[in-house]
Amino acid sequence: MREATILHQIEDIYYPVLAAVGIPVNLMAIVILSRGKCRLSRCITLYLVAMATADTMVIFTDVILYTIIPFHFPGTYMSTTPAISLLLVLLSAATDVSVWFTITFTFDRFVAISCQKLRTKYCTTESATVVLTAVSVVLSLKNIPWYFIYEPEYIVDNVPWGVKVSSNYLTESAWLAFDCLSIILTPFLPFLLILLLNALTVRHILVSGRIRRRLQQCNNNEDHPDPEMEKRRKSIILLFSISGSFILLWMTNVLYFIYRRIANVYVYTSVHDPSYIAEQTGYMLQLLSSCTNTCIYVVSQTRFREQLRDALMYPFTVVVAWFR
Repeated sequence: MREATILHQIEDIYYPVLAAVGIPVNLMAIVILSRGKCRLSRCITLYLVAMATADTMVIFTDVILYTIIPFHFPGTYMSTTPAISLLLVLLSAATDVSVWFTITFTFDRFVAISCQKLRTKYCTTESATVVLTAVSVVLSLKNIPWYFIYEPEYIVDNVPWGVKVSSNYLTESAWLAFDCLSIILTPFLPFLLILLLNALTVRHILVSGRIRRRLQQCNNNEDHPDPEMEKRRKSIILLFSISGSFILLWMTNVLYFIYRRIANVYVYTSVHDPSYIAEQTGYMLQLLSSCTNTCIYVVSQTRFREQLRDALMYPFTVVVAWFR
């Protein structure tokens, strides 16, 4: 039995609630967005549906299969070495895909707002399909080596149970290179790319905004609304909300990664060790990022709120109509 702490008590409540809320919320977002009635372009809709699907896979693999089931149902097949190794491949791939789908969406919006010539060619449904498919395939293949990193913790009746890191993983240069590549691809490079793309987008918005205001002043149209700027404003709110949420919820994890590498902290003295608490807190916040996008859509998208309200009211409407 693990030592009871306040953090563990929080985790025992947090992960089941996250799964119970995250899966239905993301599935609802997928259904609403797929209907295409939120007045978003097909390209944006495709990215948002892909992100919600990836987030659902993260919650299913990482929260339900990897965290909740082994704790509440120990000794099942999910605790054998092959099952855990396969699950680590799936949850690593799901996490990478979820993160990089956010990057592809951010880049798509950067192109749409800042690169007028490239926008007509890149910001299309066909390009989005190719990009999302390529990202999914490449990152899924990249995570296959995780299956071969672990070995059984113990063997009972020729059945391998549990996992521990293979000694080869800690000594062979190929595995060390794979470890560095994994850390760079998620989360460091995405974190830097989101900051860079958003900074470039803000710069372009400020410059183009000043130019358009000058043109309006020259044409004596200061009081007239600018449809193009209004359209960009809605896209920018959605972009910055998703990107900002990602940065805030991943920041603890990223900072802890940096601290652990600098301080060479790989072993914890106890469950009360501040490093252990920081790692688990970052992990919890990282998983929370898999179910915040729907809340962002509700807050920032009027049509999404209307569609969500109609979906929630539909069962009551059917019952009322039946009684009539």
